[in-house]
Amino acid sequence: MVRILRGFAHKYFSDEEAVILGLILIVGTMFVIWFGAMLAPAIASLIVAFILQGLVTKMLAWKVPEPLAILIVFLLFLGILAGAIFGLMPLVWTQLSNLARETPRIIGELQSYLELLPERYPQLVSLDAVATVYQQVSTEVGQATQWLVTASLSSIPDLFALLIYAVLVPILVFFFLKDRDVLLGSIARMLPPQRATMRKIWHEVNLQCANYVRGKALEILIVGTTTYITFKILGMPYAALLSLLVGLSVVIPYIGAAVVTVPVAIIGLFAFGWGSQFIWIMVAYGVIQALDGNVLVPVLFSEVNNLHPVAIIVAVLFFGGIWGLWGVFFAIPLATMLKAVVAAWPVRELPPAPTNR
Repeated sequence: MVRILRGFAHKYFSDEEAVILGLILIVGTMFVIWFGAMLAPAIASLIVAFILQGLVTKMLAWKVPEPLAILIVFLLFLGILAGAIFGLMPLVWTQLSNLARETPRIIGELQSYLELLPERYPQLVSLDAVATVYQQVSTEVGQATQWLVTASLSSIPDLFALLIYAVLVPILVFFFLKDRDVLLGSIARMLPPQRATMRKIWHEVNLQCANYVRGKALEILIVGTTTYITFKILGMPYAALLSLLVGLSVVIPYIGAAVVTVPVAIIGLFAFGWGSQFIWIMVAYGVIQALDGNVLVPVLFSEVNNLHPVAIIVAVLFFGGIWGLWGVFFAIPLATMLKAVVAAWPVRELPPAPTNR
């Protein structure tokens, strides 16, 4: 056992930089776990600045002065943030409230439909099974409606937190963009002067994570906007709410699309019934998902190492279990970062074992 541990340490931690990098990763992970909720505005601002830095870099390549490039990108961010706060969120909340009020009617129609199943398919469906399903659905919907009402009544204290985020995040994003070199230089001065391995790992992580995070943000915007326009043209109710769900579903490949298909199909079915309008809705939704997976994703993530579906599911379960919703949201970038670190980690080959002759 000691020989195995000694060989492992010699292979992966014989380099001084590898030891320091391992300590940095452990301390950073523990720091985020313990103080992540407290520093959530700073972490969110850092991620947003990381996304926006790509636009600043492109504008610098177009010979735009750096202060002007930072100002333009920051004003663009403020415009998107204001549109989301004052335009999108009130619309989504209104549609969510309307959907909650429509829930009793939907449950009533569902009950009528379920009661017909034993008559049409007596060998497959029994009255007891229908009663059990209806009771479970009514219980879940009742709990969801109660949560919505409770959230509405208790949302006043959260408004102050939202105002704090609305003020702190833009300020922090601006300074992260403006003083990026100063902040990185301060961090670099705390590291060893000879850090070729760290530079290699930083380059790999920066390339993979930057391409992934920026590409994913653009994918959410394109998929959500396209879905909203399509649903509005086809007359789909709750178009803003559903398009937001469809846009956010791309954060979790495979799982997100499968989960969001359920509310899209249910709302379309209760709005239009088994008719041509419902079929057009589902066909359009399927086309959007197909174009996203086969056209948009290869274009946006051509330089990113793809993760295996098993790795994606494990990452979602692991990071979601640690950090909840935020862990689910950032599971893929974190897994991509870990993959980049492992790919660039210095490995020293072990000497061949002596052979007995």
